[in-house]
Amino acid sequence: MTSKIIVISGASSGFGALSARALADQGHTVYAGMRNTAGRNAPAVQAAQQYAGDNGVDLRPLEMDVASTESVQTSINTVIDEQSRIDVVMHNAGHMVTGPTEAFTPEELARVYDTNVLSTQRLNRAALPHLRAQGRGLVLWVGSSSTKGGTPPYLAPYFAAKAAMDALAVSYAAELARWGVETTIVVPGSFTSGTNHFANGGHPTDDATVAAYETRYAGLMSQVSARLAELAPPDADASLVATEIVRIVGLSAGQRPFRSHIDPADDGSEEVSDVADRIREQFLTRIGLADVLHATV
Repeated sequence: MTSKIIVISGASSGFGALSARALADQGHTVYAGMRNTAGRNAPAVQAAQQYAGDNGVDLRPLEMDVASTESVQTSINTVIDEQSRIDVVMHNAGHMVTGPTEAFTPEELARVYDTNVLSTQRLNRAALPHLRAQGRGLVLWVGSSSTKGGTPPYLAPYFAAKAAMDALAVSYAAELARWGVETTIVVPGSFTSGTNHFANGGHPTDDATVAAYETRYAGLMSQVSARLAELAPPDADASLVATEIVRIVGLSAGQRPFRSHIDPADDGSEEVSDVADRIREQFLTRIGLADVLHATV
């Protein structure tokens, strides 16, 4: 297997950190992007460096604030300066919020959208010129089964943002195909352990509206979390996502799946996605664009 240069956003914890370590274990050079490396995420930087030293792998923490165009561009410039290429861009940065949808201000919704959607555009605009110039590469999007599967209440801002990210990924796939750049959308289900999504999730600031909803939906969020956890089989660990990402990255160009679900709770997303992706393939073929369904390799 050829060693690849991989850039991951949101790699301080969860799927990002697990994938960064697993990919480095396979001999790849992995840049683990995370913001505030000298402050809040300093322990994550130290942990990554410790892992690299203990295991003799090339895992490099990289300052990358996905909310800042300048920071993202600087991080990609660093990778290009050091490696002269990028083989895989992995969109993993995300932030979950929980609470009654009405209680979130438009500005709070916009921040969720910025982290989960606009961050990918910042990273793409910095990295894709290099992948297009190379005529090869992989853009790997870490989505969510919530975009097409069962969606419990009180998670709407996050679900809406992940749905927008999925739509963006689907369009990008066709637009990058003739450049030889592949796309894979990895779709994790509701992993309630092994990530910090629920623990670090945000909440609306409109306490009055939250209190009003509590009169009819008392304790709903804790009930949803508990029931999601009950659905997961005992071996449903977030490392399953990292394992699948390692497998996809290791495949030869042209052999990678367009979409891959890792959903132990089986919320129905895979079934709906299969239909949506089939219709997309049929429609693009009907209008004479079948070639953009697969990257030119």
